[in-house]
Amino acid sequence: MPLTLEDIARLSGVSRSTVSRVVNHDPNVSESTRQKVQEILDQIGFQPNLAAKGLVSGKTNIIGVVIPTSVVKIFSDPYFPLLLQGISTSCNALGYSVMLWLSEPEYERRMISQILHNGLIEGVIIASVPIRDTIVNSLMDSHIPFLMVGRHPVLDVSYLDVDNVKAARNAVMHLVHLGYKRIATITGDLDQISGADRFQGYLNALRDAKRPFSQLLVAEGDYSEEGGYKGMQRLIKQKPDAVFIASDMMVYGAMRALREADLHVPEDIAIVGFDDLSSSAKTDPPLTTVRQPISKMGNLAAEALIEMIETDSTEKKRIIVDTELVVRQSCGAYLSGAALN
Repeated sequence: MPLTLEDIARLSGVSRSTVSRVVNHDPNVSESTRQKVQEILDQIGFQPNLAAKGLVSGKTNIIGVVIPTSVVKIFSDPYFPLLLQGISTSCNALGYSVMLWLSEPEYERRMISQILHNGLIEGVIIASVPIRDTIVNSLMDSHIPFLMVGRHPVLDVSYLDVDNVKAARNAVMHLVHLGYKRIATITGDLDQISGADRFQGYLNALRDAKRPFSQLLVAEGDYSEEGGYKGMQRLIKQKPDAVFIASDMMVYGAMRALREADLHVPEDIAIVGFDDLSSSAKTDPPLTTVRQPISKMGNLAAEALIEMIETDSTEKKRIIVDTELVVRQSCGAYLSGAALN
């Protein structure tokens, strides 16, 4: 059973009100008394009740992180832990705590109600939102500051993102410059703006290179390893000589499909991915991929939202983070560390 303020007061030899003043950093406490109480607090690992403090001060220093996806997906795709790591690091450094919400689509209405009415959240970071999801509209109708990781295609909201169209175009143009003729793609989830933007980048590269577009060279994926596996199985029949794959997780599945078909990377099919996850430098062969600084994106998103909260700003933020094409062996260039601008 956790100790109460009365228990701490008895152990410290002071009154309950004195303990409360120490916990709340009241300046009208002598240094000797403060140290005596703080020693007890440190020994028991005391943490103040944020909800109770919030009732008094009107400020809880809690940020909600909303990811409308399943628990299974968030812990199977390294993107999400990296993003959460960045958010948590900046929140901790700035004196904020993080409350995480995950939700399958059928439970989303209940999740939205909890976020809007729990009375603890000072702001919300929302990531990986389907284009037609209603949660953004609900947040816009509330008075809660929020920031999206990933731009919204229509609504005027604060967001942080990479330029997915430009990054994908650069990746495909790299394959064009290497001389590949039948460049296919495994898209991300086209219901998410990142998937739609990366597909648009692929189309832009074909247009700029004056290459014909063929729907047969497009396999729609979902950012999962299994989606990459099934996508590559479909594309193999079309005999592409290179494939741009919209996430590294899908690359891992795609490489498995190629091995099963006794096809080799890059000798038979060159591959370029997107994310530059830590394991992508260790694939066989090492993966050429677009590097987006996922953890840093979490840092910047948290810092931007906290600035919005503390300045009470209504100005919309538009933060674009740079990407880099990291060239390794999977594209056939046999270079290292190059970037295409």
